[in-house]
Amino acid sequence: MTDKPTVTVLGTGIMGAAMARNLCRAGLDVRAWNRTREKAEPLAADGARIAGTPAAAVEGADVVLTMLYDGNTVLDVMREAAPALRPGTVWAQCTTAGIELVGDLAAFAAEQGLVFYDAPVLGTKQPAEAGQLTVLAAGPREGRETVAPVFDAVGAKTMWTGDDGGAGSASRLKLVANSWVLAATAAAGEVLALSQALGVDPQGFFDLVAGGPLDMGYLRTKIALVLDGKLSPASFAVATAEKDARLIVQAGEHGGVRLDVAAATAERFARAAAQGHADEDMAAAYFASFDGKDE
Repeated sequence: MTDKPTVTVLGTGIMGAAMARNLCRAGLDVRAWNRTREKAEPLAADGARIAGTPAAAVEGADVVLTMLYDGNTVLDVMREAAPALRPGTVWAQCTTAGIELVGDLAAFAAEQGLVFYDAPVLGTKQPAEAGQLTVLAAGPREGRETVAPVFDAVGAKTMWTGDDGGAGSASRLKLVANSWVLAATAAAGEVLALSQALGVDPQGFFDLVAGGPLDMGYLRTKIALVLDGKLSPASFAVATAEKDARLIVQAGEHGGVRLDVAAATAERFARAAAQGHADEDMAAAYFASFDGKDE
């Protein structure tokens, strides 16, 4: 292997496509695959080679990066890729899979002789496109020199949480971080809905908290997306946010704690999705405050 590894990206949705582009820009040899090939094809213009199957995509790869919908999807795709996986290949598993499936993914890696890294990323579409994600990573020290150029290309920082990817320390930290992000998103929607219901100009609320400890740029950004009607294309989709919220609730149950806000947030996202907002930015959880699709 050279100093610039050959990297296969399995999953080229909002995040995976942005990550693949940054890998190309870093001068790495990139292969890409997506179940819906049309989502991967535009990456050819950036220098990626588009494969028709997971097995064709991983053949000869030094690093396989998975960025798919959930842990079960990751396992299914990696099983499809298994005939072409080489022992010793590094697997950077970046999907938010939750804590219960990390062990299964690590067990599959061990069966195939892969070097497994639990490596979810913190950030949405814009930081992904800018190569400014934070990579939360856990995995053996032997092999980090291979995966480091990949993490450096997609992220501004890599935070190592442990030496055993199968223990899921990175995924645990990701769920904790996402619990705050999703709660803040749901709260932003409710603040806007309540202000409208009470006849309060949202700008009055912003003026009230401006510059103080209750002010938050994230809050302003999410409310602006709703007010300006800029919910598409999504930075982080409602359907994915619901999935992550349910993983957070499950993780809490696993740890013996009740997460009422996370559970309610999952239901808000589910209602918004049922109203037709599944593919819009998660700020569209705002619509869950109303009976119809739009307010």
